Amino acid sequence: MPTFANPVLPGSHPDPSICRVGEDFYLVTSSFTYYPGLPLFHSRDLVDWRPLGHVVHRPSQVSLTGLGVSDGLWAATIRHHEGTFYVVVTLARGRQGSTTFLYTASDPAGPWSDPVTLEAEGIDPSLFFDDDGRCWFTACRDAARPEVTGPGELWMRELDLESLALTGPTHILWHGALRGAWVEAPHVYKRDGVYHLIGAEGGTEHHHAVTAARADAVTGPYTTDPRSPLLTHRHRGAAELIHNVGHVDLVDTPAGETWAVALGVRPVEGTHTLGREVFLVPVEWTPRGPVFAPDTGRVRLTERLPAGAATPPHRDSPVRDHFDSAALGPEWNSLRGPVDDLVSPRPGEGGLTVRLSPEPLTSKATPAFVARRQQHLRLSAACRVRFAAGAPTQEAGLAVFKEHDRHATLALTADASGTPHVVLTALENGVATRLAALAVTGSEVVLAVDSDESGYAFRVEDGTWSVLGSIERSFFSTERAGGFVGVYIGLYGTGNGEADAGEAQVRWFEYSPRQAGHREADQP
Repeated sequence: MPTFANPVLPGSHPDPSICRVGEDFYLVTSSFTYYPGLPLFHSRDLVDWRPLGHVVHRPSQVSLTGLGVSDGLWAATIRHHEGTFYVVVTLARGRQGSTTFLYTASDPAGPWSDPVTLEAEGIDPSLFFDDDGRCWFTACRDAARPEVTGPGELWMRELDLESLALTGPTHILWHGALRGAWVEAPHVYKRDGVYHLIGAEGGTEHHHAVTAARADAVTGPYTTDPRSPLLTHRHRGAAELIHNVGHVDLVDTPAGETWAVALGVRPVEGTHTLGREVFLVPVEWTPRGPVFAPDTGRVRLTERLPAGAATPPHRDSPVRDHFDSAALGPEWNSLRGPVDDLVSPRPGEGGLTVRLSPEPLTSKATPAFVARRQQHLRLSAACRVRFAAGAPTQEAGLAVFKEHDRHATLALTADASGTPHVVLTALENGVATRLAALAVTGSEVVLAVDSDESGYAFRVEDGTWSVLGSIERSFFSTERAGGFVGVYIGLYGTGNGEADAGEAQVRWFEYSPRQAGHREADQP
């Protein structure tokens, strides 16, 4: 039987939501404070996903300034109705829902509209278009009587499609299936006249689980599906290859199958660094409701192909970016806003100019920083950088970035005498530690980092290769650092408070997956 490899979107792509229009599937994931925001992907077979653009692609659509890396745009839902695409999303501040936005577009590739602010509290908004054309908005929030019902509740109001405003009464739908657990990630589906409400409970870590309820009317009352949880790995041991499974969205294929996209993580020795990834899971509808992974009851690294899908192309080849286009590719992100005035390709000439910003990577503004997701545990990333620092405060180079208060840099700088140096620095909980320094002969070097199961090794090429040091992998893990994002690897430059601190030239950046060595095959 032809198979594909999960995850279908590796690296930090949390909270997937999906819809289908004809033969085409569209998927959106959370982006937090990375910019452009809400990456959108297209597929014809659910397995081979290609970047299509971003829902948030200009500053007028949202302000992310001042937010921590794991705040920002949380858990969007994408739907299509009568020629219009709709995306609803929560803007989080201080790890709590702050504002709910609705974006629309006639073409999913954009441009997307400026946001409409909805009168909605909580997080994880979703939309359901019923057979009569009415649209229903759902989300989760703190329960009114947590001592009776549990901590969370799913609620619903109608969305007026003319005014794009919530209207009518609020309906409390459900308080979840697992007593004492927060219920979130609501999506409504209709099957054979029955409304199915799918949620997630237990948090987005080890106890994450998919639960469900059903009703004869869209506004309820909803009755808990006694089979809940319908999908989880919370009961499996440390040897399980995929953990934290949950936050699903379902889609029907033209061939008549149903599949779910779900988030999960792939830990190594109890910690993960790649973030929450998108896994594809088969679903079978029965008179009792949906059955997830009907053959095994679990998410697998190797799964059968959807009907009609071809074996996807292999994309684990090294990629060297010479930055010879007018704009950065869709895999590149900045923090909290555009950096066109700080980081710019040189079309025709090639290479990237990084103008040093006063903002360091610890800033909650927009530093001179562009990065891409780490999508493979085993990889080598490298860049050729030319930079002549005028002072020890000026630095430019390579960053392995988890949060604004936890990252590592391998940077060209200078010592007090003006001698060029490459310095390896680790920042943990806002405290910087210089791990190593190496005097170099000139102002142009190759900076590299190699990642595997044990950690990150940092190297410099200045005529010959030198290893400066290494950092254990768990340093960058969610379990140790907290937060909701995976590791990003990229380029930066800062004057650490100094304006007009010069600029660095990046000749190229290479991302090279290496042959996987950690439990890539599924266990029985």
